[in-house]
Amino acid sequence: MNGPVVTALETAVYVIPTDEPEADGTLTWDKTTMVLVRARAGGEQGLGWSYASAAAQIVITEILSDVVIGQDAFDTADLAEAMARQVRNIGRPGVAATAISAVDIALWDLKARLLAQPLAGLLGLARQDVPVYGSGGFTSYDDTRTRQQLSEWVDKERIPRVKIKIGESWGGTRAVTWHAPSSPGK
Repeated sequence: MNGPVVTALETAVYVIPTDEPEADGTLTWDKTTMVLVRARAGGEQGLGWSYASAAAQIVITEILSDVVIGQDAFDTADLAEAMARQVRNIGRPGVAATAISAVDIALWDLKARLLAQPLAGLLGLARQDVPVYGSGGFTSYDDTRTRQQLSEWVDKERIPRVKIKIGESWGGTRAVTWHAPSSPGK
């Protein structure tokens, strides 16, 4: 082993209600469930999460922790492979994949913290800056709500790029006409 040993995987499940029903053209929901993981080693903790079923917490605590706890926190690639092998008999897609994702993110964050460097530096930068965009405009929103959301991002938050969902919701189609304000020099 080259690094500190992973001593714990702590999990929590949070159910976050939406302010109103949201839809993307394939599904409608009124809450989002997030599984959070804290990986601990060497006096540090890494944080990871995934949008997932609460069942992912059970996969983490009862199946994945057996191959992660006690292992070298710097061996992120080996730990990812061990987790993939560990879920072979329960199936890797679906809940197991979201559980692995949350733990993997926590392990990478932990490794960066143990090495006292930004995670982006550890993974390697493809570019210095990453363009940010607002993502929303759910198909369940009416035109007024969609325009309000997009305007808040562009005008108040100064987010110059947005994306919205296009499709049917509850049996009807919608088309929203919205024009971003022009910015000088853009």
